[in-house]
Amino acid sequence: MSTFKKLGLVGRPGHAGVVSTLRRLIEYLQTRHLEIVLEQSTAELLPDISLPVHRRHELGGECDLVVVVGGDGSMLNAARALVNHDVPVLGINRGRLGFLTDILPEELETSLDAVLAGRYREEKRFMLDFTVRRDDELLPGGTALNDVVLHPGTAAQMIEFELFIDNQFVNSQQSDGLIVATPTGSTAYSLSAGGPIMHPSLNALVLVPMYPHTLSSRPLVVDADLEIRIAVVKQRAISPLVSCDGAVRFHTEPGDEIIIRKKAGPLRLIHPLEYNYYEVCRSKLGWGNRLVRDDA
Repeated sequence: MSTFKKLGLVGRPGHAGVVSTLRRLIEYLQTRHLEIVLEQSTAELLPDISLPVHRRHELGGECDLVVVVGGDGSMLNAARALVNHDVPVLGINRGRLGFLTDILPEELETSLDAVLAGRYREEKRFMLDFTVRRDDELLPGGTALNDVVLHPGTAAQMIEFELFIDNQFVNSQQSDGLIVATPTGSTAYSLSAGGPIMHPSLNALVLVPMYPHTLSSRPLVVDADLEIRIAVVKQRAISPLVSCDGAVRFHTEPGDEIIIRKKAGPLRLIHPLEYNYYEVCRSKLGWGNRLVRDDA
C-alpha cells in the first residue's frame, strides 16, 4: 500500500497545459481513492472542481506528498513554501527545461503508479537563507533553492562590495554583482554567468562574480556549511538589490551586510527510479550522446 494518502496539488497559473494536466491528475488520484487538497491559487484554475483548499504554506503540514505541475520556476516557488514542513515534492513538467520537474505529462499515470507503490528515488537538495545586518539589527531576507544574488537592479552598473567567508576577508570586488548558488542552482543563472556545473549531491556553494572589473575574479567553490557575508559599499547612484531565485527580496543600503547560510532542513525531491542526473544534463543542455562504435 502507498505511504502517500493525502496529496497536495500546486499548478502554474496562466498555462493551458497545466489545467488539462491537473484535471487528468485529479481524475487519476480519485480512481486511487486518495485524498486531494488544492493550493489556493491552483483551485482558482479549476472553478468547477470541488476539493479542499489550503494556502500554499499550509500544504506541507496537511499532506504526505505535494505534486507540482509546471516548470522549474513553479518548483522553486513551491520549495520556499514547503521546505519547513519536511514534505516530499514531485514535479510534473509543463515548463521549458525541467531540471526539477522531471515527469512528462504523457507518463503521468505510469510514473505515479510506481511512486504510489513505493518505487521511487528520493533526493535531498539543500537551500539557502539570507538575512541582512543593518546597524546591529538583523532584518529578515528570504530563502532560495537556486541562488541568492546581489545585483544593481534594472541598470547595468558596477557595484562595489567586500566578500567574507567564515568571517575571513576574501576580497573586494567591482562587478555587476555576485551569485551565490547551490548545486541545484549551478545549472541556472550561475551557469549563464560562467559558473561550473556541480552535482546535486555536493555539499558546496559556488560564488560567481558577474562581469567583474578584474579578469582574475573567477568562480569560487566553497563548503556549503560556511557562512557567506557580503558587505555593501556606498554606491554613487544606486542601492543594490538582493534576489532569491530571481525574485527581488531586499533593497540594500550603504553599510548593509548580507549574511547567507545553508538552511537547516533540505527539500525532499521525489524522482522516478529511472531518473539519471547526467541524462537530464544531456537532454536539457544539449550534451552529446555516446559515440557510435563500429566493432566490425
